[in-house]
Amino acid sequence: MEITLSGWTDAGVQLVERQPKLHGQSGATSGALRPMNLYVGGSQSYVALSLGLASPGQRIAFAVTIGLLMLATLPPVTRMCVAAQAGLGKILLSDLSALHRRISGLEQERDTARAQNLAMVTAEAAALRRLERDIHDGPQQRLVRLAMELGRAQRHFDSRPDTAREALSDALVQAHETLEELRALSRGIAPPILADRGLPTALSALAGRSVVPAGLDLLPLDHRPEPAVEAAAYFVVAEALTNVAKHSHAQRSTIGMRHGEGTLRVWVTDDGLGGAAMGKGHGLRGLDDRLRGVGGRLLTASPDGGPTTITGELPCP
Repeated sequence: MEITLSGWTDAGVQLVERQPKLHGQSGATSGALRPMNLYVGGSQSYVALSLGLASPGQRIAFAVTIGLLMLATLPPVTRMCVAAQAGLGKILLSDLSALHRRISGLEQERDTARAQNLAMVTAEAAALRRLERDIHDGPQQRLVRLAMELGRAQRHFDSRPDTAREALSDALVQAHETLEELRALSRGIAPPILADRGLPTALSALAGRSVVPAGLDLLPLDHRPEPAVEAAAYFVVAEALTNVAKHSHAQRSTIGMRHGEGTLRVWVTDDGLGGAAMGKGHGLRGLDDRLRGVGGRLLTASPDGGPTTITGELPCP
């Protein structure tokens, strides 16, 4: 008697196994198994493919091999499915993702604008406090002494002419020193020459007034920067020259300016002792706040022994 085991897969593949069954007292099956056939096609028309596998051991090995192949291909197939699902989700949510990116960009711009405004306000407040302190400690004291000398000259003008002349001589010295200090303090305030004639001319004027001889390395600008950028660049050079005169013990300095790739760069280099730092309470820290207020930054290169280069980079499209 022949028993047929058959089954159709979704792909139209039919596995058919036919084998004889011998009846005995124990109902056991004896003899070799018939080869396993693979039928590809429909129920009416198909192609038969013999797989051999006439023994149980061969069939077990075949099943184990198929299982191992499926196990090996499972991870890459899973990854492909996950990637396809992620791509589909990205396509479906692309408009929403663009909106989120736009919102994140606007929030970042808002935070940057707030930081710049805070830095500008801080820098202006620090500059005003420093100017007030300098005026109180310098010109104001000299003007008080000048008034006292003039009063002494007035009291002794008729009775003691020599004393009056001495007092007038001291008053003249005090007047000259007061004028020099006021000129130095005016560097912290945008001068009329900057507004009238532009940054290169204002920097040339700073070089002419510098206590330490200053050379110029300026290239012409393609166009005039915005007033806030011009003022910040001017203050960088003015403050750097003040530090050169006060702290560097330099013999010479150089003022430089370049404009390119949307950035205006100004710098001051000296041959002094070096060691300049952008610490709290220093003038360079105030300059950094001022530059950050207009979207720029301050760079300091000052190794021990020099040279020192203070560079301001400002946006200037």
